[in-house]
Amino acid sequence: TMDSMTQSSQISSSHGFADGQNAAAKESKLSVKDLIHWRDPKKSGLAFGLSMLLLLSLAAFSVISVASYLLLALLCVTITFRIYKSVIQAVQKSSDGHPFKSLIEKDVSIPPETFRKHVDCGLSYINRALKQMSRLFLVEDLVDSLKLAVIMWLFTYVGAVFNGITILILANILLFAVPPIYEKNKTQIDKYMDLVRTQVNTTMAKLQEKLPGAVKSNKTE
Repeated sequence: TMDSMTQSSQISSSHGFADGQNAAAKESKLSVKDLIHWRDPKKSGLAFGLSMLLLLSLAAFSVISVASYLLLALLCVTITFRIYKSVIQAVQKSSDGHPFKSLIEKDVSIPPETFRKHVDCGLSYINRALKQMSRLFLVEDLVDSLKLAVIMWLFTYVGAVFNGITILILANILLFAVPPIYEKNKTQIDKYMDLVRTQVNTTMAKLQEKLPGAVKSNKTE
């Protein structure tokens, strides 16, 4: 009876631990969504401010300089705190030990299973992208290849006006600005998006009707 009770308690604790892990994973997955939707204004403001500071620093300095300054600032903080705690321990004659002992002893290595999982996931995305690029650049579907050509042509004008860092800064601003605006005006925006989608589909249908017969027959196949 005691063994069965112990086993049942172990099973329930393992289930509780698994549920806690699933809840933590779900919370981590929702964290980015919560940030860009400004669920917690303080955390979203901090994330937006830090990301903008990093991008503006990259716009003004090189990547090596920004990385060096960030690591130097982190080292200054940790060294100062280490010296401060050593002085406090010497004055109070305490034996607390190293202030970062718990962090030093913490295992920061990446498990092989986790690494392989992320590699496999990334490889599936890469293979999917390569297949899509092959389909577009080898003109499997003429209309889709023409769409890509138009998009690339528009990007040449965007690249002439903005550099890469400026585009990233604008994308960061839009990332934190568009979701709350869309959430507040979802009905009106969806209505206009449906109109635009209908117009685009109508235009593409007219374009396909003007394609040569051989191309249309290939599309129907």
